Amino acid sequence: MGYSNSSYTQSYLYYGFYIYSLVLIAIAIGYTITGQGERIDIGWFLENVSPYYWAALGIGLVVSLSVVGAAMGIHTTGVSIIGGGVRAPRIKTKNLISVIFCEAVAIYGLIIAIILAGILEEYGDIQPGDEKYEQNLMSGYFLFGAGITVGFTNLFCGLAVGIVGHIRAASQITDHLLILKIFFGSSANFFLFFIMVVQVSKADFVSAS
Repeated sequence: MGYSNSSYTQSYLYYGFYIYSLVLIAIAIGYTITGQGERIDIGWFLENVSPYYWAALGIGLVVSLSVVGAAMGIHTTGVSIIGGGVRAPRIKTKNLISVIFCEAVAIYGLIIAIILAGILEEYGDIQPGDEKYEQNLMSGYFLFGAGITVGFTNLFCGLAVGIVGHIRAASQITDHLLILKIFFGSSANFFLFFIMVVQVSKADFVSAS
C-alpha cells in the first residue's frame, strides 16, 4: 500500500514538531543546570539577541520556505505527470507548465531574499540600551516579519500549484481553466511584494558613527 501526499506531510509535521520540542527542552535543561534559568524569558530573548540574527533568519526563511514549497509542489505534480505519462505520453509536455510555475515560486523567493539582503547593513559596535540599537533591533524585526510572510506564502503557493497540477495530470483534464488556476496560484505571491515593501519601509540600520 502506497503513501499519499497528505501522509507524507503529516509525517514531516509530526517529526519536525518532536525534533524542535526536544531541542527546546534540551536548551531549557541546559540553562537550568548551569544556573542561567533567568534566560528562559521571551522578553530577554527578544531584546538581547542581535538584530543581525533576526534579519539573517528572515532572509534565510524566505529562501528555504520558497524552495521547500517549490520542491513539494514539483514532487506532487511530477509523480502524476510521470505516472500518467505511462498511459498517455502526450500529457508529459502539456503538464510541464505546473513544474515551471513551481520553479517560479522558488525564483521569486530568491529575488525577495536578495532585496532583503540589500537592506541589511553593518552598524558597528552598538550595545543594547542605545537608541540606535533599538532602531536596528526594530529593523531586524521588520526583515524577520517580511521573511516569514513571504516564505510561508511561497510555501503554500507551491503546494497549491502542485495539487492543481497533480489533479490535471492524474485525470488528464484539458480544461484551460485549470491552467488559469495554476497561473493565479503561482502569481498570488507577487502581491506580497507590496506587502513586503510596507513591512520593510521603516527598516533602517543606523551605524555607530
